Amino acid sequence: MSMKASDKRPLKRAGIELTALGMGTAPLGGLYAPVALADARAALDAAWEAGIRHFDTAPMYGLGRCEHLTGGLLREEDPSSFAVSTKVGRLMTFERPGRTLPPEPPKNEFDSGWHNGLSFREVFDYSRDAILRSYDDSRQRTGLSKLDILFVHDIGRVTHGALHDHHWNALTKGGGFRALEELRAAGLIAGFGLGVNENQAILDAMEEADLDVCLLAGRYTLLDGSATDALLPKALERDVALVVGGVFNSGILASSSGRKKYNYVDAPAEIVAKAEALEAACAEHGVPLAAAAIQFPMRHPATGNVVIGARSAAQVRQNVEWFEQPIPDALWTSLENKGLIPSA
Repeated sequence: MSMKASDKRPLKRAGIELTALGMGTAPLGGLYAPVALADARAALDAAWEAGIRHFDTAPMYGLGRCEHLTGGLLREEDPSSFAVSTKVGRLMTFERPGRTLPPEPPKNEFDSGWHNGLSFREVFDYSRDAILRSYDDSRQRTGLSKLDILFVHDIGRVTHGALHDHHWNALTKGGGFRALEELRAAGLIAGFGLGVNENQAILDAMEEADLDVCLLAGRYTLLDGSATDALLPKALERDVALVVGGVFNSGILASSSGRKKYNYVDAPAEIVAKAEALEAACAEHGVPLAAAAIQFPMRHPATGNVVIGARSAAQVRQNVEWFEQPIPDALWTSLENKGLIPSA
């Protein structure tokens, strides 16, 4: 089966459509290395020219930079022609007379920092008032007349450690989910969910709120199938669509002989070995490893679409080519038989 990046995928609960391939903007905020403004704009333009109409951003990405960039692309377009998702849970702030910021939280293993982000500090806050303020701030930064989806960003025990219970209580008992429900009921967003790297956070959240769609990064890939047993079946049962990100697991699946990053850090030896085995199996069928990686999540019916990140127009076009390359069913059967991926 071959797909087009521009194919429309309905989100049943939210009542909107996403293109099968979405454009994530985190790399444009200076993830791992600076990205020049001209290159960032060219990458977004290339995504639009390729027919991509779902753009995912966040206040965290470049500490506000990527919401500005996304808005710059979309403000002049017909609002009905695209879908935009952004995130809540972090407020961008700065020191001024009369306001002293709390100590900066320790960096978690998934947070690599920003090389040319804006001069703001992030403050985690999942309470009702903070969620509503974050929505207002994102509308201001993007300049858009609508935000389609809000993802609660990076809630979970891996991210917050000892502070998890505090933040979870703010989201649940403190009214964070209630604020999202109010925005949805008012028609100001089409739907909401979580945007996380942790399966368990989504499983827990589905017991607390009526979620529509969640962004899951790095947990349903050729290298990490941890979402397969519990999360994917439950999401399918609840009609909670999954936007799957991190399909290259921070780069190693774009080519095992290239950048050896996995989950935002240097890849351990066993991960490098598995990536090399996957690449060899793909080569037997004439398929680039990256093409298999970017298409793999689409095999499961719980997947709404796949979101990729790119730093340049050339990378966007390459991702689109990989996404649209026909892949024989024999490759997936081979990977299953070798025990490299879970059975579909």
